[in-house]
Amino acid sequence: MDNTLMRQQGGIADFPRAVLSAAYGVIDTAQRVVVGDERVRTARGNAWEAICADRARADQRDEVRRHVAMIVTMPPRAKARSLT
Repeated sequence: MDNTLMRQQGGIADFPRAVLSAAYGVIDTAQRVVVGDERVRTARGNAWEAICADRARADQRDEVRRHVAMIVTMPPRAKARSLT
């Protein structure tokens, strides 16, 4: 097989990769300019936000459980019995 054909095929295959890499660089730079460096979303940041949201939901569930337990253990009102 001719080596020039192999080089041309490699160049053609590398072109989309180069375009995607350049596009990613442009998008990344634009995001950093628009939202600032500290607000760029990363996998680590997304994971931390998910952990915080899970903890907040768990806290809310615990609070509801405490309220329900308090309501269930309340003694019936003596006034309500005397009216019937």
